[in-house]
Amino acid sequence: MHSTPSVNIKQSNLLSDSVPISLAVRNLTLSLKVQHKTLIDSLSFDLYPGRTLALVGQSGSGKSLSALALMGLLPDTISVVGQVMLNGDNILTLSEKALCHIRGRKIAIIFQEPMTALNPLHTVEDQIGERILLSGLPEVKKRQQVIELLIQVGMTEPEQYLKRYPHQLSGGQRQRVMIAMALVGNPDILIADEPTTALDVTMQTQILELIKEIQLKRQMALLLISHDLSLVSQYSDDVIVLQEGRVIEQGRTDQIFKQPQHEYTRSLLNYHFGDPLQIPSDKYAQILKIRDLSVRFNSQSLGVLSYFRQHKSHLSFESLKSLSFSLQQGTALGVVGESGSGKTSLALAIARLISSSGEIWLGDDALHGLKQSALRPFRHRFQMVFQDPFASLNPRFNIESIIEEGIEAQITSASERRQAVASALRKVELPIDFMHRYPHELSGGQRQRVALARALIMQPELLILDEPTSALDRTTQRALVRLLRKLQQEEKLSYLFISHDLAVVRALCQHVLVLQDGHMIELQSTADLFANPQMEYTKRLITASLF
Repeated sequence: MHSTPSVNIKQSNLLSDSVPISLAVRNLTLSLKVQHKTLIDSLSFDLYPGRTLALVGQSGSGKSLSALALMGLLPDTISVVGQVMLNGDNILTLSEKALCHIRGRKIAIIFQEPMTALNPLHTVEDQIGERILLSGLPEVKKRQQVIELLIQVGMTEPEQYLKRYPHQLSGGQRQRVMIAMALVGNPDILIADEPTTALDVTMQTQILELIKEIQLKRQMALLLISHDLSLVSQYSDDVIVLQEGRVIEQGRTDQIFKQPQHEYTRSLLNYHFGDPLQIPSDKYAQILKIRDLSVRFNSQSLGVLSYFRQHKSHLSFESLKSLSFSLQQGTALGVVGESGSGKTSLALAIARLISSSGEIWLGDDALHGLKQSALRPFRHRFQMVFQDPFASLNPRFNIESIIEEGIEAQITSASERRQAVASALRKVELPIDFMHRYPHELSGGQRQRVALARALIMQPELLILDEPTSALDRTTQRALVRLLRKLQQEEKLSYLFISHDLAVVRALCQHVLVLQDGHMIELQSTADLFANPQMEYTKRLITASLF
């Protein structure tokens, strides 16, 4: 599939007086009814056919709320004032029945996390097919229309995906299915809410090029919501910068990126995260040694037995292939690679959360031969921080209960546990009174700090961090990297840091390991890797990732 370069896209979409407005938003104001707190203050903009408007800002700035308002999907606890004009009608005043005729047909949305947005109990064919039937197409034409849509979103051999469930697809494939579902009603306006957050840099480019190509073919108006200003600079024509619900800057993307007028915009555009700590190579002993580590999934462990029975030659899959490396105490090793390269498999294998072959040494202790009961006394020495803190934190527990859970067996005194929780919160620079809050009351960055505090309370020697910054805006990422660097220095922590964001890896890690299809193709010091990458694959990752 060939995509039009973004520079040509912008040049071909210069506005003229004859271009109709697809959607007009005037003085959109959202407030919490009970607290009387303003969430969005007087937001106004126009969407045009074939053009892309980007909404950018920190987490909590109101980007996603604005999108939900355009779809009429806000909860009853939020009051809405203003106008959202579509074909002469104010969407904000329409009944639910009228809104159902607009959603999917006039305005469609691609949500941030397809694994959450897709129904885990239904196949690809069922989920896209349901949209097709609701659009009025007869049942006999459903399957052919599903196949055509999958082809349009770049899924080759679409028939093989029809009976798969969301968990049997890669992140990029799930996002393509979401796009196909959004295209069913041939909408005039497409809202893409953080469509590439959990994807590697190569897949990010593919998905956005796909969205842009479809937009141009169908002449849709596109509202792109993103915290990644690198992508916004390449794929948007106009941009609105939001801070705490207020418009800070608004105008042509190239103008605002070249000459930002507000300090807040300049901080968003600041991609420098600092430099990693300088640690002498002979100062500390090795904390982690990996020898010939391999991970193989069979059809049963993958949960796709029916699919693999149809493809007899693929009854197992090796996600990691004989990896060997070591990690020095007090240093950070970055693990990078595209989706499916084996990064998360490596993290889960080292944490002994999946089966593997080979040797795993934590200091002088061999972990690879231990059963789970024998492994338990060692677990406090290595802790894992997962990618999505909202999914990994129990929504029924308050922050105090979440953080103290790991030490309940060791510390029986409730007052002592509370002191330990308070100490962990101070380490991650959160207020002590946060222990009474619940995960949904915190921002993304705050939730990630809670996940970090939960790990730190165990006093580990090694932290395994799996994409801990992928869902955070640049300002929050920068703050988290500074915190991790500070903890590394003060606590002498070692990090196995998995990320698709090479700018973050460059700022935190002393060494970088590059994975491709389960193979380690490079392992160098961070400075040497970025100055002189040896493999073409590594060069592509660096080019795609850095702003």
